[in-house]
Amino acid sequence: MSYDEPKIKVPRFNEASGFYTTKKRSKIMSKIRGKNTKPELKFRKALWKKGVRYRVDSRSLPGRPDVSIKKYKLAIFIDGEFWHGYNWDERKKTIKTNREFWIPKIERNMQRDREVNRKLTSMDFTVFRFWDHEIKNNLKTCINDVMMFLDLAKSI
Repeated sequence: MSYDEPKIKVPRFNEASGFYTTKKRSKIMSKIRGKNTKPELKFRKALWKKGVRYRVDSRSLPGRPDVSIKKYKLAIFIDGEFWHGYNWDERKKTIKTNREFWIPKIERNMQRDREVNRKLTSMDFTVFRFWDHEIKNNLKTCINDVMMFLDLAKSI
């Protein structure tokens, strides 16, 4: 994929840089899910209940959207607050350990999200991005946004 902005370089995660790869750290990191997270499952279940059929983690689309509906050119991502930089200007200041790794790591994730959005938009897809907390606290609103888009797309 070509980038419009210079690609952010993320330092390697290794012990020489002051990162410790202990069994405890390994166990903590293994609990972090990349797909089928609780908010994703909650969102998909609610969408299915509304009669919407979709694809999960479609490899044929850039960024592998969490939910996609190719018929209506819709891609939906459910982003974790930490990993995708929710309220980043405030949160960046609160990172205390391994700042040299985590700040570029999260900023690179944010940059990748922007590139994926551009790529999907250039393919005439509509992109929805919901934060985990939006799914947890306002699931009805998120589902309603998608349903309104689908109703509009069906009428065209």
